[in-house]
Amino acid sequence: MKIIIAGGGKVGAALTRQLSSEGHDITLIDSNQAVLDNTIEKYDVISVKGNCATSKVLEQAGIKEATLLIAATSEDEINLLCCLTAHAVNPNLHTIARIRNPEYSEQIYQMRKIFALSLTVNPERQAAREIEKLLRFPGFLKRDSFAKDRVEIVELRVGEESILNGISLSELTSIVKCQVLVCTVLRDGEAIMPGGSFILEENDRIFVTAPTNELTTLLKNLNIITHRIKSVMLAGGGRLSIYLSQLLTKSGMNYDRCVMLAQLLPAVDIIHGDASSLPLLESEGISECDALVSLTGLDEMNMVISLYATDHKVPLVITKFGHAEETSIFNRLAIGSIISPRELCCNIIARYVRAMHKQTGAAVSVHSIAAGKAEAAEFIVDKGTLHCDEPLKSFKIRKNVLIVCITHQGSTIIPNGDSCFCIDDTVVVVTVAGTALSQLNDIFE
Repeated sequence: MKIIIAGGGKVGAALTRQLSSEGHDITLIDSNQAVLDNTIEKYDVISVKGNCATSKVLEQAGIKEATLLIAATSEDEINLLCCLTAHAVNPNLHTIARIRNPEYSEQIYQMRKIFALSLTVNPERQAAREIEKLLRFPGFLKRDSFAKDRVEIVELRVGEESILNGISLSELTSIVKCQVLVCTVLRDGEAIMPGGSFILEENDRIFVTAPTNELTTLLKNLNIITHRIKSVMLAGGGRLSIYLSQLLTKSGMNYDRCVMLAQLLPAVDIIHGDASSLPLLESEGISECDALVSLTGLDEMNMVISLYATDHKVPLVITKFGHAEETSIFNRLAIGSIISPRELCCNIIARYVRAMHKQTGAAVSVHSIAAGKAEAAEFIVDKGTLHCDEPLKSFKIRKNVLIVCITHQGSTIIPNGDSCFCIDDTVVVVTVAGTALSQLNDIFE
């Protein structure tokens, strides 16, 4: 598929890397030659220097032959004009625009046909939703939902005092007393698909598949005692903080300490100061809050703030990272859950691209897990799916691929060898990085 990406920033670079690795023909447009030179040194892509909102530059990039345009520059207005201009030149073009300004949210949705938009993505809004989910279930480092929120893959860290430290996975069910499956373990930077004899160790990050209604039982039986989050401190006053504050207000959470834009959030106490200043954090009650979310524009500052919070025994710490290419070093630090708006945005776009590439049987949801070293994809079984109504033990699945759950008529099971799937069921599959699945049939040998 010929894809044009306008904007070589964080999102544009990540999309270039991911989509080119999946075999797509990528052309990158950017006004900065240094950005283009850096990209073409790493990836086999075509680069065009210029203003992506002009028809001349778009035609130079091959817009008439393209199937998809992704406008991911730093300016919402340029992204909108780029999509509008491109669609005028090529009416059959699919267009995706990154729109981040909270003031545009409602009108962009209402006017998406006028702007010729096939899809809009908002990294900060998506990140805010993910953070809200973590605040609702403190105890998990990350949560990814599937099958209309009936099943989740949650991330936990095995601590020194954890009940999981030193046990084999075959013992897990008797401990947690609910339906779960450890689909991936991240150990020393390596993603492992473990068997029943696998022994968990301190500092392992485990990714557990479980029906959503079993999450409370899972936390309780792992002795992860949690209580409802009532007071949240947000460090940083950018777009993500605005979106998150609005979500927390709607959900009824009582948070009274945030560094934000007061005119947009009248119900919030606004503190003007350096969020990395320990005296300021202490004066504003960091030790008494239930959760701290570090959302400044600097990864280094977010890390320092989160380390302060951990040192002050804040029960739940969430850290945003925007620029970091490799988070393995951060995973060894006590900075709680890590949220990457860029990663969330790229997952949404990758799902759309895969659906375009193979309309029948395409993944309806794709999530990156285990620090990007594994991927979870959700599929709907259709009449073209192989091995329907056959026990899983009767056919072979590709190496490094695991069926982690099957949802049938609203009921979710963690499958065993005798389980099977049938038409209209939802199947969630986990694979190691590099084993991209375009459709469900790709899992079979």
